[in-house]
Amino acid sequence: MNTVEAIDAAPPPVAAPAPRHDWTAAEVEALLALPFAELMYRAQGVHRRHFDANQVQMSTLLSIKTGGCPEDCAYCPQSAHYETGLAAEKLMSVDAVLAEARRAQAAGATRYCMGAAWRSPKDRDLDAVAEMVAGVKALGMETCVTLGMLSAPQAARLADAGLDYYNHNLDTSESFYGEIITTRTYRDRLDTLANVRDAGISVCCGGIVGMGEARRDRADMIATLASLPSHPESVPINMLVQVEGTPLAGRDALDPFEFVRTVAAARITMPRSVVRLSAGREQMSDEMQALAFLAGANSVFVGSELLTTPNPARERDAALFARLGIEPMPS
Repeated sequence: MNTVEAIDAAPPPVAAPAPRHDWTAAEVEALLALPFAELMYRAQGVHRRHFDANQVQMSTLLSIKTGGCPEDCAYCPQSAHYETGLAAEKLMSVDAVLAEARRAQAAGATRYCMGAAWRSPKDRDLDAVAEMVAGVKALGMETCVTLGMLSAPQAARLADAGLDYYNHNLDTSESFYGEIITTRTYRDRLDTLANVRDAGISVCCGGIVGMGEARRDRADMIATLASLPSHPESVPINMLVQVEGTPLAGRDALDPFEFVRTVAAARITMPRSVVRLSAGREQMSDEMQALAFLAGANSVFVGSELLTTPNPARERDAALFARLGIEPMPS
């Protein structure tokens, strides 16, 4: 039998099983404890059943309202509780935001994300954000915003404007959450996710690792996300960026392999979600990023800044993607 005949005679591929929504923290922790090669093998198999393993979705993130946030998130340089040298600014104008979106689109971004340092938006501010969303949509880009907590009517307002994604991270496990944030509850976050989902907007929700949490906390966070009635369409996995003046500055850095394990667990438990290698890439080696892509990450932010923290320069990303044979995911 020649090669062509052998391929023709091969059995048809087995259909991927339906995603589970009943993951437990113990099950995810068992995944994280697998030998590294076994975990990567499983994650890559899941990834290839649902995505092109050599494509990565490119997003750009802009801070449309910087600083002065009343929340006390211990990792955040935009919190008014900490002295980080970051001055509070007013909401950007619609025209200025759309000009930045055009530049991002010209540089290859297919999704445009806008973040505002609010506990929750005021209705008058939401009108301006809705106009920004509509303008970015008119450019042909996907839209995402992160504005803090949302009520059901506010989520509906953004849906009417055409918003594609709303980002609202869980940050960590419910049991560790009080060590990081005291000004809003874990339930507040879950309620916002429910309001977004009920409005028909896709959910972008993940967390931050390297904040001093245990592996069990990372497992619990992933299990919570993977047990939602609908998995988040986008799951950002952030490495803590330590900012001087915040309570988490000076923490021991997380083992890079543990970070990659977290990406792999997210890929296995949420097989159809786009898993984003998010904050912290500036501090990651090319080799660490390559392992994260191998573990199932298939989205990044491009551009030199993420809200207020550094991100790899476009030239560095372009060189890395060329070395790995990675191409932009079509919109």
